[in-house]
Amino acid sequence: MTKPDPAELNAALQTIHPELLAMTRLFGLPDEYWNPPARYVMRAETLSDAYQITFSSDHLAAGRQIPIPCEEDPRLQSLHRRRAVRRLCKQTLYDLCRQITDIHPPWGSLTGVRPTHLMLEALAEGLSPEESVSRLVRDYDVLPPKAELLAEIAAIQRQLPAPGDSFMDVYIGIPFCTTRCAYCSFSSGEIGDGHLVTPYMDALEREIRACAPIIRQTGRSLRALYVGGGTPTALPLADFRRLLTLIREFFPSAREYTVEAGRPDTLSREKLRAIREAGISRISINPQTMNDRTLRVIGRAHTAEQVQEAYALAREEQIPHINMDVIAGLPGENEDDFRRTMAEAVRLHPESLTVHTLALKRSSRMSLENAPLPDGDMTARMVMDGLQTARKLGMSPYYLYRQKYMAGNLENTGYALPGHACLYNVDMMEETSHILALGAGGISKRIWPEEGHITRAPNVSNIGDYIARVEEMIRRKEELFETAGS
Repeated sequence: MTKPDPAELNAALQTIHPELLAMTRLFGLPDEYWNPPARYVMRAETLSDAYQITFSSDHLAAGRQIPIPCEEDPRLQSLHRRRAVRRLCKQTLYDLCRQITDIHPPWGSLTGVRPTHLMLEALAEGLSPEESVSRLVRDYDVLPPKAELLAEIAAIQRQLPAPGDSFMDVYIGIPFCTTRCAYCSFSSGEIGDGHLVTPYMDALEREIRACAPIIRQTGRSLRALYVGGGTPTALPLADFRRLLTLIREFFPSAREYTVEAGRPDTLSREKLRAIREAGISRISINPQTMNDRTLRVIGRAHTAEQVQEAYALAREEQIPHINMDVIAGLPGENEDDFRRTMAEAVRLHPESLTVHTLALKRSSRMSLENAPLPDGDMTARMVMDGLQTARKLGMSPYYLYRQKYMAGNLENTGYALPGHACLYNVDMMEETSHILALGAGGISKRIWPEEGHITRAPNVSNIGDYIARVEEMIRRKEELFETAGS
């Protein structure tokens, strides 16, 4: 191998500052430490066969080096070298931050959304589950229980029908809710007087009719369809039925259909019956908490009793799979409050349970109002209680993801009974299937398995802009999947 050009190293570091900032935030270190003169000094070197990074601060220092990747394909080599440099840089800064603070984050040096990737990568290399766990503990300082959780998730995912280049998932976004939750940062709006519903549905139907043929034109098969939001069941009954009719007409024969029915106050017997008659097998009724006081604080505008009633109604209408979402770390809650929610989960016995950790994006109302929250240690105990409850229900973990600004640097984990893992959730989190995303805020994705990267075509998030620019949204997807003019 010829000695790499040092300019490659510098190019790889040009845009890394946001990731370094995320790393120091992981340890609670002030952003101001990056201001000139910065408290952290980085030295990057290209050796004959390795990259070397050193970070220092005052009298402390940390250094690492890794072999320089070498590929026959110049594009792949450039991509893998950039990734190697960025990973090395973040891990070295992590080592320094551990020295400075003596804090051991549960996920070690991992700041990304999808830690399961690393476990699946290790298994694909031929390592055993035990060896893969050891690698994450050794190389990334992940706590053993977290690495073992990833190994369990990977084992479940490898039993599922395999995704791949020959499949495509469909996401349909309905960006309306009855009220906006205080922790929400999604691109959804309150339905209000409903004046935007008809023009939105007209635009969505136009996009569905134009883009559904992309699946066939690209020679792919529909794998999973997911209707999210917002709260799709916030639509008036006639509009909701219109949506289900479009799904039946343009997206038949998926292996799995899910409709978010997150707010129990949006459900009726008529809507649940329409869901069942449309062949939708999976819905999600999400209390987030079963404590009425907390529901008022977070702006949910429904009661725990309404959650119970919605579950009973869904069972009467023979919906085969109900998912329940809950959130650990909500304002004002303690472990007893979360245990009450878990006790209700056991009583209602959903087919799947997703335990989220509160993540406060800066655009959320709760963040702006500085609501008092449980500390990281208490939230961690809540998350553990969620895991134990899932075990009690006979469920296994099947997908996991993380977000910025999560309490205690924890995670969101989905659990399911045998045979009830949601394919769309796995595909979305592991980025193993193409995504055709329709509606405001949807992000279509094209996977390039040979090159190991993803290209995206986002839809605008603002409802009014989406309605006005739907033809542009259609063109974006046609160009992404190279079907324009076909």
